[in-house]
Amino acid sequence: MSFGKMSALIIILSAAPVKDTEGFAVPGDTILASVRAYKEERHGSVAWRNRAAFSTATCLFRFRVIPGLTVTTSLYILCGTERHRIVSVEDVKGRGMYIEVLTERVAPSGAV
Repeated sequence: MSFGKMSALIIILSAAPVKDTEGFAVPGDTILASVRAYKEERHGSVAWRNRAAFSTATCLFRFRVIPGLTVTTSLYILCGTERHRIVSVEDVKGRGMYIEVLTERVAPSGAV
């Protein structure tokens, strides 16, 4: 994966409650990492046809492993103004260098 293909800037978020200045828990996001990634939208290629088990996945992100951070399905990815819920996490070729994440776009409440 060349650095030129990793052109999308993504932010990995945790949607855990955050304490405000008075010590009360309020819903919020915690930024865990900000990295460059390769982004691929869902389309009619052979690779996406083979991912039929993940019918809800709408986007694929591939990025370098972040030391000290375990990417799980409980996290979210923010890319531009779009928020994505992580559906699947996989180590590319089992080498521990890149992570491939399948996500589904999360529409804000009230959006059509």
